[in-house]
Amino acid sequence: MVSALTAGELTIGQAVPPFVGQTNQGQWQLTDFLGQQVIVYFYPKDNTPGCNNEAQDFNRAMPEIQSKNASVVGVSLDSLASHQKFSDKFDLTFPLIADEDKSISELFGVYQQKQFMGKTFMGIVRSTFVIDESGHLKHAWRQVKVKGHVDDVLSVL
Repeated sequence: MVSALTAGELTIGQAVPPFVGQTNQGQWQLTDFLGQQVIVYFYPKDNTPGCNNEAQDFNRAMPEIQSKNASVVGVSLDSLASHQKFSDKFDLTFPLIADEDKSISELFGVYQQKQFMGKTFMGIVRSTFVIDESGHLKHAWRQVKVKGHVDDVLSVL
């Protein structure tokens, strides 16, 4: 896991601009979560091996996350319909934002040029951010490796 000091244009300790997204559970907005920590994790695509494992890891950790006065929201470029199928398949208890216009991904600086099997394309770089109770960026991980990541996140809550 690589810990970053900046997130998009945001720096650790800076207020995160309030953002709103549509999820498979309805509208989600950051301002509704002031007073608790928020884990915002960005992942490339629903129903792919690494994303499946990461979602299941966060889901298994929900009791501990909630005991630390925190909540989770996942974000990808997939549609609401795709998110609902993904959530149903793994019985996810947290919402998934459909960031189809890329606005939230761009706010956090995770929509970037990537390479895979010799091809270059734009997509989400797997990343996680913790926002503190007052809405300030507390911690950031970029280019996340899934194995053990949720434990790293729990350690900063």
